[in-house]
Amino acid sequence: MLKRSSFGSIPSGVIIALTMLLLLVLTLSLAACASPAPASISVITATSTTTPTLTPTQNSKPSGPIDAKWIEAQVNGDTVSIPVSEIESDCNTRFKVQAADGDISAMAYILNGVIYVRADICPPCRSQGFTLTGDILDCDSCHTKFKASTGDGVSGACVNYPKASVSYTITDGNVVMSRADLVTAYQNTLKPG
Repeated sequence: MLKRSSFGSIPSGVIIALTMLLLLVLTLSLAACASPAPASISVITATSTTTPTLTPTQNSKPSGPIDAKWIEAQVNGDTVSIPVSEIESDCNTRFKVQAADGDISAMAYILNGVIYVRADICPPCRSQGFTLTGDILDCDSCHTKFKASTGDGVSGACVNYPKASVSYTITDGNVVMSRADLVTAYQNTLKPG
């Protein structure tokens, strides 16, 4: 004969089984919370005066120097966007945008799970293109070194021309910026700082 619980007509064996099931569900839920985050990046906001706050990406970054790969930016009026997936897969990218005085170049790269967008110009040597080596941006022409996290010069002939950052948001899997902010960052990089 089954014992009755204090819950009226529910047998105590059923109560025990339900309790064990509930404990199993809670255990599985806690285990799922402890799993690594999915391989994606999310942005709160990045501005030229703050470091963007992102969820670390799970993509594997190649070891050694990473040359910048050209990608196409989508331009709609003053809005410029590039796919997060391309930055994630290439780790170091470059793109061009039409400005009043001609094309300007910008770079977008991942460092420690954070996407950075900066002007892609080394004014004294007049070169464009930077290789990402660890946490350093290395000018492809003069080999001046810049901190990838801040854009500040570290060593080399063009060290006094820090790489200005560009504010952006992430919308529908794209890094979205204004053309005006890209132009401002480019012009600020042309000035010694």
